[in-house]
Amino acid sequence: MAKSWLESKKWDEESSSVWKEIVSRWGKADYEDETKRTEHKATLKLEWDALAYARKREAEYPTIQELVVALYDTDDKSAIEAKRAAVKAKYPKG
Repeated sequence: MAKSWLESKKWDEESSSVWKEIVSRWGKADYEDETKRTEHKATLKLEWDALAYARKREAEYPTIQELVVALYDTDDKSAIEAKRAAVKAKYPKG
């Protein structure tokens, strides 16, 4: 499955995923109209910026392997909960 434009680690307004998002939301005619395309790119950039906290959290959250181990080990579960709480405190929702 292709990544959505929101999952990109770096903003790239020329990315094909940005083109796909504009076309799917507003239509191909809006993409072809330079003024509208510029406005839509600005809208998408604002949405992307608003989710910066989520991208930062994802990088520091416990791995899937750590979570699986925590299912069976009470000590690990406490450590995982503490790690998640610390990440959430470090990167609060926008």
